[in-house]
Amino acid sequence: MAFALEGPVLDGTLVRLEPLEHRHAEDLAAAAEENRSSYGFTWVPTAAEVKGYIDAQLARATAGKLAPYAQVDRASGRAVGATAYWEPRLWPTGEGLCAIEVGYTWLAASAQGTGMNTEAKYLLFRHAFENWGVARLDLKTDARNRRCRAAIEGVGARFEGVLRNWSRSWAPGEDGLLRDSAIFSITASEWPDCRVRLEQRVAQGLERR
Repeated sequence: MAFALEGPVLDGTLVRLEPLEHRHAEDLAAAAEENRSSYGFTWVPTAAEVKGYIDAQLARATAGKLAPYAQVDRASGRAVGATAYWEPRLWPTGEGLCAIEVGYTWLAASAQGTGMNTEAKYLLFRHAFENWGVARLDLKTDARNRRCRAAIEGVGARFEGVLRNWSRSWAPGEDGLLRDSAIFSITASEWPDCRVRLEQRVAQGLERR
């Protein structure tokens, strides 16, 4: 059977990943208008852009290119950010998923540093490796984004290099320009050790709350 990219609800202790819908728009608009100083290299809609943002993500989902999520804070029940599976790559036979990327990730300023990002990555990675059986999981960011690069390495991904002029830049004042992208990955053979480290980090985060 051919693979269809559909992301299920993924439940954690801090965060619940729900397939993105327009019902999340009001919460995401509020989340996006908190302190935006950490979004210099990341595509995050303004409150006025949220409806169009959701429309665009759902269109990509309909095309089979993306499985978008709202990140919902379990404590408040409010959507505080977004993330997604995207760019699915099938095995040469066309049967089953070989690799997937996790991206389009952002969180409200108040949700950053709370452990939600770590737990969300754990949920996404676990489903990709243990349910879909991927051989590889990718992550990438603007090569200049030191904060994001450190966060990606912190969840166990390995830096593979920089692809020059790889994709659109989201940095202020760089409309129409290309960015260099730092590429990271986790392979199936690395996942068991990565899973242990992520579970430890999630547990430590819960202890601090």
